[in-house]
Amino acid sequence: MATTDLHYLGLVDVGQKIHAKELSSVEVTKAMLGRIEQLDGKLKSYAYVMAESALAQAAAAEKEIASGKVRGPLHGVPIAVKDLCWAKGAPAAHGMTIHQDFRPSEDATVVARLKDAGAIILGKLQQTEGAYADHHPKIDPPKNPWNADLWPGASSSGSGVATAAGLCFGSLGTDTGGSIRFPSAANGTTGLKPTWGRVSRYGAFELAATLDHIGPMARSAVDCGAILGVIAGQDPKDTTSVPLPVPDYLADLSDNLRGVTIGVDRRWTSEGTDDAAAKVLGEGLRVGADLGAKIKEITFPDPKAVIDDWFPLCGIEVAVAHEETYPSRMDEYGPALAGLLDLGRQQSGMDYQKIVLRREAFRGAVRLLFEAVDLIALPAQAFAAPTLAKMGSLGEDASLIAGLLRFTCPFDMTGSPTVTLPGGFAANGGPVAFQFVGRHFDEASLVRAGDAFQRVTDWHKRHPGI
Repeated sequence: MATTDLHYLGLVDVGQKIHAKELSSVEVTKAMLGRIEQLDGKLKSYAYVMAESALAQAAAAEKEIASGKVRGPLHGVPIAVKDLCWAKGAPAAHGMTIHQDFRPSEDATVVARLKDAGAIILGKLQQTEGAYADHHPKIDPPKNPWNADLWPGASSSGSGVATAAGLCFGSLGTDTGGSIRFPSAANGTTGLKPTWGRVSRYGAFELAATLDHIGPMARSAVDCGAILGVIAGQDPKDTTSVPLPVPDYLADLSDNLRGVTIGVDRRWTSEGTDDAAAKVLGEGLRVGADLGAKIKEITFPDPKAVIDDWFPLCGIEVAVAHEETYPSRMDEYGPALAGLLDLGRQQSGMDYQKIVLRREAFRGAVRLLFEAVDLIALPAQAFAAPTLAKMGSLGEDASLIAGLLRFTCPFDMTGSPTVTLPGGFAANGGPVAFQFVGRHFDEASLVRAGDAFQRVTDWHKRHPGI
């Protein structure tokens, strides 16, 4: 295979070819670095390219593989990580100017685990300021590779763009209110938000500690499962990580969903949802039924209060994370993140406790639903493929961001795992997605369901024409 033809191969597929010595890790890495150099001046998905260390890692991987040692599915495969994840010696700006000179002296746990698995780290991917809604005014935002007039998603914008454009074979993103799911939907990639506590957050800048999730973004559910299998698991450096065994997410995959019950609240998922988003969800449910799943009508607990609560709760946690630099250096902050910080600093202890109680009650109500269903299906977002013009006031328009968060932030408030799957296109040519939500720590069911769906559909195999 010519290296010019490989950039849209699946992560697991390219790994198998490298391990079979049909491809060279060094040549694949060189090809990806060349593609980044060719295209990313326009796409702006990378905050920092780590070419020298990537080639050194590839050479080491090639030597090990030649000796017969294969560390796993990621060994020798080039991927990239969101900029807020520390990589020793490389800049980690967190989408901000304040941190532009920060070079950590150690790797984030997720980065260390990727390296231990033999993955090749191509670089750090651009993100919104502080991982909130908007890019810092002084930073060029990534461009959606399907159409530069379309929103690339937030906050893991670079992760979505680079993965969709074939500038890496997979990436890491983070999700606090929807930031794995938004860019996955916007760019036509697959995203897996793990259960809170499944993946260590050590060595990653915080947005909001009890809402932040680190997870994989790739071009298939199988590829997401391969990455999650590497980064998941207890970490003594992050005592909120949960001491549960990490399953083999690539085991027990099948071409059917027999025995799986998928719940859907048709009223909630249709109210205020545009035609494209509704159509993709409907088609996802039809495919699920064709694959043998039982579709069960459910009544989802009213999420309005927790959506409203997300803003002040996130603001409080962000204010703690930025205590050393805000408000003392407030002039260096963009308006969206500054507004969230101000909101958080205005809350009282009484306000906070009421939010905590409502959150716990909602978490319990959602947990009860999973006594009757295995998965819940819903849109990735209420309005499909939004334009940059529509999203221009995202960080400062409460009604716009509340509408966007409608199907995402409830599952950051509960800490539930989700998988986002491309399922069609809007009239403007932008990708459209839907999502499955699973039980806590049952990411394996999400990988299986996503893989079954992707075996009989080809939405995840469609790529921007670049």
